[in-house]
Amino acid sequence: NAEGVDRLGQLTAELFAGLGFTAVTVPAHNPLYGSHLVLTRHGRTAQKVGLVSHLDTVFPPDEERRNNFHWRVEGDRIYGPGTVDIKGGTIVIYMMMAALQTILPDVFADVTWIILLNACEETGCEDFGELCLRELAGARAGLIFEGGAMRQDQFKIVAARKGMAIFRVQVEGKASHAGSAHRRGANAIVQMADVIQRIHGLTDYGRDLTFNVGTIAGGTVINRVPHYASTTIEMRAFTPEVYEAGVAAMLALDGLSTVRSGDGRYACYVNVELLRRTPPWSRNEATDALLAVWQQAAADLDYTVIPEERGGLSDGNHLWRSLPVIDGLGPSGGNSHCSERSEDGSKAQEYCLISSFVPKALLNVAGVVRLVGER
Repeated sequence: NAEGVDRLGQLTAELFAGLGFTAVTVPAHNPLYGSHLVLTRHGRTAQKVGLVSHLDTVFPPDEERRNNFHWRVEGDRIYGPGTVDIKGGTIVIYMMMAALQTILPDVFADVTWIILLNACEETGCEDFGELCLRELAGARAGLIFEGGAMRQDQFKIVAARKGMAIFRVQVEGKASHAGSAHRRGANAIVQMADVIQRIHGLTDYGRDLTFNVGTIAGGTVINRVPHYASTTIEMRAFTPEVYEAGVAAMLALDGLSTVRSGDGRYACYVNVELLRRTPPWSRNEATDALLAVWQQAAADLDYTVIPEERGGLSDGNHLWRSLPVIDGLGPSGGNSHCSERSEDGSKAQEYCLISSFVPKALLNVAGVVRLVGER
């Protein structure tokens, strides 16, 4: 919903303009996704801090109508599209900036604050990562406001995320009539079944390495030996070594041929293509040092911060090699991306918890104040 993404970007720019932020839109490389948004407030010193959110959890209007998915408040929950992932995180950023402007105006005025909002975080457009690295060159930190769990005075902050690789596997066989010429056909689906079992066997939970066979297609009609089959695979891993080993294991299946036609004249052929690679954000000294700042700030507030390692990706995967990064600084909530709900209550729509906003904003204000106070 590029139109919705851009409309949200405009509303966000208008909100932060009241705090002195100027807005620049940067079209995503893929025009289907709308434009990234960069909000900047220049400070009086050389200190710079990046705050990262995204714009793209905007649902198509027909899906919102079909599932009656809209802003509504029930008790401590706010339901609606992107409430926890990640509009709530953007609001936490606003609360932080407004609090600093009011309570610690010198800190607010000294630091250059750069807020970057991705138009296509959920689909993984790499051009936003490149934009962030340009804008945040020399920054003290990149703070990412994906939702983060909290329980009473205990907060989880993300310090690592799995990397992901996506593969397309295609099998070429030989078509023939299933009745009159069965033995002349080389069944691409049978070959694909063998490949899938091999891929499934690469999963190693002991090394946090997983392969998921996500989609599969093949064949045309039931009376024809299929000449083609395809599948898409997603791989995830926490460490660079395991990640690269997993990629190599997948690519080693390229050229595999274990199924032939009944007459032995034709062999199926397997092609493996790496479509996308996003390396892991591993635990590292820079992240741990930034995490320690938040832990010290939490202690001042009688809070506790616990590091968390997540299996899902965020913009942190693109940034951590260039500057210190922590994540999960947004509000608590649940059911991200879910627009549906069941009558019996077993399935609920996406929501955020109202009670989590002030504690999260308070912790993050304390964290950035401690961060920029260090030299």
